[in-house]
Amino acid sequence: MAAIEQVILVDEFDRPQGTAEKLEAHRLGLCHRAFSVFLYRNNHTIELLIQQRAKEKYHSPSLWTNTCCSHPRPEENTLDAAKRRLFEELGVKLPLHSIGKFHYIAHFDNGLTENEVDHVVIGELIDEKIEPNPDEVQDIHWISIADLQNELALHPEKFTPWLGGVLDRVAKYFQKKGF
Repeated sequence: MAAIEQVILVDEFDRPQGTAEKLEAHRLGLCHRAFSVFLYRNNHTIELLIQQRAKEKYHSPSLWTNTCCSHPRPEENTLDAAKRRLFEELGVKLPLHSIGKFHYIAHFDNGLTENEVDHVVIGELIDEKIEPNPDEVQDIHWISIADLQNELALHPEKFTPWLGGVLDRVAKYFQKKGF
């Protein structure tokens, strides 16, 4: 029997407020900590790895999103949690670093609500092999920041509601770096 997954409840400033069972936090719309990872490669332009979520996901099935996302467990460092999920979803191990966070709320047709302080995490993929877990990931695709911004503007229904906030922070990060 699998352990019941817990999330860290936080206020809008990311200060811990306790814990809750993951699905219950989403049912009640409780604010909790999350992370969104973007892997990138530099082929004379920055390209981001996006994934199409598996059809069986409890919300946002088959939508395109950042490389991977999830929640740290109680007592788990956010970067360690991001590394754990990146390996579980895509079989990749590499250094990651945080580039900021933001708060968002999204309501879903199935009655669940994402109310998250989302930590944006990035890592550069150089030689690592990607092995998507079919229980988590339906497809993957490399795309430039500009093309992803354009696709998100033209077809927002194909993407998760948090992707825009994550992409904004990643685009600003690379803009500051001169890309």
